[in-house]
This record gives sequence, C-alpha cells and structure tokens, in this order.
Amino acid sequence: MRLNESPVGRISIEQEELRGISRTVAEIHWLLLILVLVYLIFSGAGEDGEASAAISAGLFFYAALVMAFRYANFYKRETRWKIAFETLGMIAFVTWVIWFAGGLSSPLLNLYLLPVITAALTLGKLATLIEVALIAACYLLLGSGAELASLRFTGAFAAQLAPVLLVAYITTMFSADIRYGLSRAKLLAETDELTGLLNIRGFAIAANRLFAQALRHDRASSVLMIDSDNLKSINDGYGHEAGNQLLRHLARAIQAELRFTDVAARYGGDEFIVLLPETPAKGAMEVAERIRNRVAETPLELDHRSIVSSVSIGIACYPEDGRTLDGLATHADRALYAAKQDGRNKSVKFRAAA
Repeated sequence: MRLNESPVGRISIEQEELRGISRTVAEIHWLLLILVLVYLIFSGAGEDGEASAAISAGLFFYAALVMAFRYANFYKRETRWKIAFETLGMIAFVTWVIWFAGGLSSPLLNLYLLPVITAALTLGKLATLIEVALIAACYLLLGSGAELASLRFTGAFAAQLAPVLLVAYITTMFSADIRYGLSRAKLLAETDELTGLLNIRGFAIAANRLFAQALRHDRASSVLMIDSDNLKSINDGYGHEAGNQLLRHLARAIQAELRFTDVAARYGGDEFIVLLPETPAKGAMEVAERIRNRVAETPLELDHRSIVSSVSIGIACYPEDGRTLDGLATHADRALYAAKQDGRNKSVKFRAAA
C-alpha cells in the first residue's frame, strides 16, 4: 500500500477547485461579450455613431483583457485574486457599456448580475458585499445627471439595486451550502468511519506534506506501525461488534498519547500508522511505549467484563531508516513483524540486516 501521492494527487485540492471555477468564469466572460454584441447589433445603437464606437471599443478592450487572463498564461496558478481582478474588469466593462447605452434606463443594467454571481460563487461574502457596494457607486455615477437627493431617484435607485442584493444574498447562501457539502464529502472520503481516525488516503495527504517539510529542513521524523495482538481472539470469543469496539478503543488510546502535530490513521484491518514529525528514534520509542502501556493498562469494558488487550509496535526513523515515507512505512512494518515474532506486546525499532 503506497503512501506517496501521484502527480495528480500532489496538486492541491484548492487548485483543482479553482481550475473548475476558472472555466466557469471564462464562460461568463464570453456570455457577457455575446450579450453586449447582440445588443449592439439588434438594438439600433449603431445609429448613434459615437455610442456605437464607444461600445465597440469597450468590446475590443474587454475581449483583449479576457484573452490575456485566460489564454496568455500570465498566471501560472489560479488564485482568487485573479478572479477578483476579473470581476472588477467585468464591472468596469458593464459600466462603460451602460454609460453609452442609455444609463440607468438601459436594458443592459442587469448585466451587473454576472460579476455579482461570479463573486458570490468564488470569492465569499465579504468580497461579494464589496462588489455590490462598488456596483451601487456605479449606479450613482450613471445617474449623475439626475437629482440624486430627490425622492424619485432614491426610489428608482433602491428598486434597481434590490435585484443585485437579492441575487448576491441567494448565490452566496447556495455557495456556502455547496462548499459545506463538499467539505463534508472530503472529510468522509479521508476519514475511517469506524475509528474516526484518518484513512490511508487522508493520511497520505497530511503526512506527505509534513514529511516534505522534514526533507526540506533535514529534520528527524518517525513512523510507527501499530497492530492489535488479540483482535482475532476477541472477534472469535465475543463477536464482530466486540472487535469493532476494540478498534475504537485502540484508536482512542493512540490519540491520547499524541501531540496535535502528529498524524494517526487506520492503515487497514487492525493495523494503525502514525507519523511523528520532529521526532528522532529516542522520542519515537518513548511515544510507542506510552501507547503500548496505555493499551495494556486500560482494559476494554465489554458487557460488564474487562478484557485486557495489547499491541505490538514497529518503529522506523528518518533519515537512518529511509528517506521516503513509503520506505519508512515498509521498515516500520518489518519492525512490527519482529515485535510479533518476539512474543508480542513490544515496541521494536527497525534494524537493517547485517
């Protein structure tokens, strides 16, 4: 069972999410361009040479901006800042077009909804609120020929801004719900349902990041492989559910002896794996012994019976026992096998064959 991530796995989940969002933003850009072009062709705006030229110039420069952001590879990585700049470009373009297409009476006024939706889906509530405030300022700019303090203008302003606020609110709520659902799905995909520890996929994601830091700074790290000594006998004697309770009991015992920086996971069956960052061999042996003693001294309470259990633990350390996470896991597993062969209920450090 390999712990190193594939090249695809090394790409951050956030980058994958941003790439998907970026493709959607690109489609919104082209939709905006098409809508303005359709307006220019069919609305009769071409009869006003100055307005037509101004809108055409806006189309040209906005298309150039989209091409630069989307296809010139100025940005090697997708970021939310890039999307924020794009939405600001959308607002500027829409304001420019509406200025020459009738101001606040323009049928294109609802185009402001596109950058609002984009911000709500990608940038969060605060950024969306800022953009709505910016759009409100654009409304005031577009209505600068009117008497801004008049009751008529205030009512019209509120009526025109209300759909923008409503769409911003609803979209951010939907976006928050979607993000929560995705985070829950991600958590479930990386968590062992029985013990509540990470599963092997979650361990690989977390441990590879921490182990990369150990490699970069040449700092000691250790891996523990922990295996129950009597799961089979408990399953046979008390049933499968008793075995499940034992696994949960072992997971709690392991977690109780770890720091918040350590990473523990269910490796499979009755075997657990632990990464101890910033921990040389001596410290790893001390942690292993604490775990082993806690399990041995804390019986499993089952149907008013106290069942004594134990674990065997194998230890491998970076850099002396391996320079990859897979290598350390393999050597810790060999040390675990040696602990089993030596009578169980022991912690054994890996030793290379002479």
